Amino acid sequence: MLDWLRFASTPPSCNPAGIRVYSDGLPDPRGEPDSTPILSERSLTKKKVVLAYSGGLDTACILHVLRQRGYEVIAYVADVGQQEDFQEVAERARRTGASKVFVEDLKKEFVTDFIFPAIAGNAIYENRYLLGTALARPVIAKRHVELALQEGAEALSHGATGKGNDQVRFELAFAALGPKLEIIAPWKEQAFLDRFQGRGDLLAYAREHDIPVEASVEKPFSSDENIMHRSYEAGMLEDPDAPPPEDMFKLTRSPRDAPDTPATLDIHFKDAIPIRVENREDGTVHTDPVALFTYLNEMGGHHGIGRVDMVENRFVGIKSRGVYETPGGTVLHHALRDLEGLAMDREVLRLRDMLSPRFAELIYNGFWFSPEMDFIQAAFRQSERIIDGRVRVELYKGNVTPLGRVSESALYDQELSSMDVAGGYDQVDARGFIRINALRLRAHKLILRKTGEDEAEA
Repeated sequence: MLDWLRFASTPPSCNPAGIRVYSDGLPDPRGEPDSTPILSERSLTKKKVVLAYSGGLDTACILHVLRQRGYEVIAYVADVGQQEDFQEVAERARRTGASKVFVEDLKKEFVTDFIFPAIAGNAIYENRYLLGTALARPVIAKRHVELALQEGAEALSHGATGKGNDQVRFELAFAALGPKLEIIAPWKEQAFLDRFQGRGDLLAYAREHDIPVEASVEKPFSSDENIMHRSYEAGMLEDPDAPPPEDMFKLTRSPRDAPDTPATLDIHFKDAIPIRVENREDGTVHTDPVALFTYLNEMGGHHGIGRVDMVENRFVGIKSRGVYETPGGTVLHHALRDLEGLAMDREVLRLRDMLSPRFAELIYNGFWFSPEMDFIQAAFRQSERIIDGRVRVELYKGNVTPLGRVSESALYDQELSSMDVAGGYDQVDARGFIRINALRLRAHKLILRKTGEDEAEA
């Protein structure tokens, strides 16, 4: 983390505990009289809270409200690959009164410890959603708790609403990783809900208290972005029959507008984790996890890959429409599933795929740090051993098409599978194989005839 991303909200007269203190009569750094009492020896022991701060309207107002309640607020900004001017975000937090601002680069940890394992485990929620938002929450929450413990804070705070999934994901992670830390969730407090009944109330409060917020026109939908995907929901998208506008999408082209010439990539895996991507046309190579995934996002998006529009079931019991762009994740998903056909044992694959829906559900619902997740991931790690090899894929107008695959650990035997070469397989043996597997079918038919059910069905 860069030093310039840590800010103190006051002049540098500092007590031994590291808390910045105003001298009596000094102006507030925002250029207005300080509405809170001047810090005294008694108030130096005020409770610290670490707030997950995005720089948006909600968390900017929450930061100010927490200060008015007497908390020392430490702002925490998680960089999970969203397109942000983090220096500007940190400056806004400082001007709103944060005693410190931490901007934490979590991209590598997010990719290697959350995205890659999820793709390896075939985690797809309700058969369609690759879980980009849900996967970002545990890595954000993990660092949130670590900072609170590091800074000696007593509480954690976030700006997630009481209707969505994120409140659950954050707070379950907090309970698992920092069970003694208090959780302050203003959007579940009746007094806060009464005071702020809409965006207009938040904007009025920001103007009243000179809170710096990013000036923007209210969008007809809400969005969330990280290195894995960009999601859109609410507003005009609440009508499930309303098609999303084309200018909404930021990461992907429409397949109709994608190039007429396909791109061909070689993707190499080690233990089901991508370790190298190579463009067959221009020779571009990436091996760093973040660079590799970013490149797949760029290539997939350029070729119109990774859009999903669905109505899903939230954990809190509400159905919600979500529109997603996940170009790089979609490319990796198709490539790895293809390699598994070559290198993963049939029964292991079946067992893994029986657990995959539960794996996806645990991620979606916020149970990343749970004993059942530990169990599933331990099993998956075993299943992913020596899933090594290279898959060649073609990207073309919204499609990912495997063109070939090789693996030193392949269970596929070309001679054994050939229709032209015996390869040690005696076709006469197939008679006995079929006869044994047909025994229960014959027995079932006989029982139906004996009981008369066969005639009844006819």
